[in-house]
Amino acid sequence: MHRSYQPLKPVTNRYLQHRWDLNQYELHRRKVSSTLPVVDNKGMRTPAHIQLKPKKLPDQRRSIIDRDNRLLASKLAHIVCSEGLVDHRNQYSLRSLNGDKRREELLQVGLQNLAIYRRITCRQSEYRRQLWSDEWERTERRRDDISQHPRGLAGKQRKVKFAATPTEKLGTQRNSSKCPQCS
Repeated sequence: MHRSYQPLKPVTNRYLQHRWDLNQYELHRRKVSSTLPVVDNKGMRTPAHIQLKPKKLPDQRRSIIDRDNRLLASKLAHIVCSEGLVDHRNQYSLRSLNGDKRREELLQVGLQNLAIYRRITCRQSEYRRQLWSDEWERTERRRDDISQHPRGLAGKQRKVKFAATPTEKLGTQRNSSKCPQCS
């Protein structure tokens, strides 16, 4: 009885439950064996200036460094002697990449406008002004013939002033006394 498998929870099949539990235990053991430590216990890295010892560099590399230093020093000396003048002037003028195309389009538009202007100026007018003026004169003659008081005679008549009566004179005096600007 001591060798038989006793599950923790009640199950319907002990044999299957025993196999499942063994598989889970084996998986757990594999995971434990393949884990890595969380804490870094390797120690500090040695700094680069301690790892690379400049005194022990080969002579060839040292000569390259010395040559580069001399070039930099000569460039700095040139800047100091030239009082720091900067050559910032460009010798080229700005021009558009599509300027030629725009000029051609502008020329083409000008030629089209000139052609339209010539067509307009060469064209005869469709309005017949002489015919209109003749019709207007006929219309005025008919109107004068039909009307009771012809228009042409109205401007030729003289205007007649009538003499004012004594009551009208008094009325004009009152108005003139009230408003001096009206008289």
